[in-house]
Amino acid sequence: MRLYESSLDDVYRYLLRRTPDVVTAEDLTAETFLAAAAAAKQGKADLNVAWLIGVARHKLVDHWRRSERDERRLHLLEAAADDDPWDVQLEMMRAQQVLATLGAPHRLALTLRYLDGLPVPEVAEQLARTIHATEALLVRARIAFRSSYEGSDDAES
Repeated sequence: MRLYESSLDDVYRYLLRRTPDVVTAEDLTAETFLAAAAAAKQGKADLNVAWLIGVARHKLVDHWRRSERDERRLHLLEAAADDDPWDVQLEMMRAQQVLATLGAPHRLALTLRYLDGLPVPEVAEQLARTIHATEALLVRARIAFRSSYEGSDDAES
């Protein structure tokens, strides 16, 4: 309780300077302190203001990623409205075929992350890996997918 009272303003100001509005800063501040409460309950962290700012930074990055992903989805939906539905269907089928050619770890990681929409920590939990190992796996999986996808594009030309 003492840490909350002494660090709330610092965390909130940190987020407020980096977010577009007060509501987002308030939401991310709440998420930061919920994460701190969970860490304290599990005894996993030495809680202090610097640690809280680090958590806030991660929450902010997650927020930016969600916002960017939502923006990309919106653009895709807008573009799909202009596209021929048959072309969209063919692209989806090709992507599924490419996914099927990947090794099981890559296919599973990409499926959990992008088709099921799980955040990286949940993917890591499902794969029984650390978050950093899961992020590295996702990077390699995306590279393999992109390489195979672009290679299949060349084969069709």
